[in-house]
Amino acid sequence: MIVFWILAVAMAAAALAFLLPPLLRRRTAAPDARVAANAAVYQEQLDELGAELQRGALTKEEFDRASREVERRIVAEHAAGAAPEPAQHQPPRAAAIAIAVLLPLLAGVGYWRLGNPLAMDPVVVAATGEAAQGHAVTPEQMAALVEKLAARMQQTPDDAEGWVLLGRSRTSLGQYDKAVAAYAKAVQLLPQDADVLADYADALAMAQGRSLEGEPSRLIQRALAADPNHVKALALAGSAEFDHKNYRGAVDYWERARKALPADSPFTKSIEGSIDEARALAGEAPKPRAAAKAPPAQAAAKAEPKAAGRGGSLSGTVSLDPAVAAQAAPGDTVFILARPASGARMPLAVTRITVAQLPYRFLLDDSMAMAAGMTISSQPQVVVVARISKAGSPAPQKGDIEGTSAAVTPGASGLKVVLQHVVD
Repeated sequence: MIVFWILAVAMAAAALAFLLPPLLRRRTAAPDARVAANAAVYQEQLDELGAELQRGALTKEEFDRASREVERRIVAEHAAGAAPEPAQHQPPRAAAIAIAVLLPLLAGVGYWRLGNPLAMDPVVVAATGEAAQGHAVTPEQMAALVEKLAARMQQTPDDAEGWVLLGRSRTSLGQYDKAVAAYAKAVQLLPQDADVLADYADALAMAQGRSLEGEPSRLIQRALAADPNHVKALALAGSAEFDHKNYRGAVDYWERARKALPADSPFTKSIEGSIDEARALAGEAPKPRAAAKAPPAQAAAKAEPKAAGRGGSLSGTVSLDPAVAAQAAPGDTVFILARPASGARMPLAVTRITVAQLPYRFLLDDSMAMAAGMTISSQPQVVVVARISKAGSPAPQKGDIEGTSAAVTPGASGLKVVLQHVVD
């Protein structure tokens, strides 16, 4: 960061060196315009006399007499009064001083407001740089980077974007209590941001045992007041109503969320499954849905590559192989994460449950990103890894039970991950 500021100051100094000298230079007024015009007339008269002499229209005596008359007029013109000395104008020093002060100030404020100050943060640079260069980032290294980011935020408590990044990173590591503290700071700085309010509600619910009672529900309603069509807030509000056995209310929220989603989104299918379940529990028959119109074969072929790279989520089911079920306790932690199929192993999205919740239907998406630029949708192929951790640590340890999906493109749904391999 020090090098960045040195370069910034040097560039500002170069700009001022270019702008200030013309403003500070003393300027001389141009000669009197009338004098210059008269001189041109007299010169023209002399030229005409010379031409007439050559044609023979004037004798030599007539030419000399006419020339002396013109010269007399020139002398009389200047004898009437010596031209005043060219005026010296004082340089606009006030403008020069204003530019010297305001140019660096406005450049700095403009970058801080419109640029990306986090790009100068060595913690974020270390996390994203390792991933971009294809170096493996272990869970221990990621946890250390998050702690460095937390320390940095103590020095820059007004950095709302930093608090949001810290909250998401804590959530991805399953550190829900610490994530709640980070989101609380972010909400103080961004009280009307629906994304932050919904993420805060989600983290708080996880911290209190996956319960949306109390403050999480109030945060969800604040998010919906800021953005009535916010998908995550609507999904959480539906879950809260479902937990209260208000199945009709859950359907209302989930229908609104479904309408705000693309028809081919994996999350749409998940929402529709929840709607059907709530309707069944409410004693209603599932409503038939119109099938999405298939595009012509040629158009579909052209659109397929673009659609494959557009998905920002992965969904499916994690289950436990009965052959190793005896080695897991109901309270053991289960980490479910997405990571690139090749290159960097830094998690792109993480969630945490317990063995008692298996089989578990999961949804991982870009909102769970741990670092800027490292999202599910940014990768050509990803895998989903599930692991039962006896110690509750994100780092693999001997005795943990793992399962991994095949490599898939972002946006894949219906994935099956089976916990069946015991770590040696």
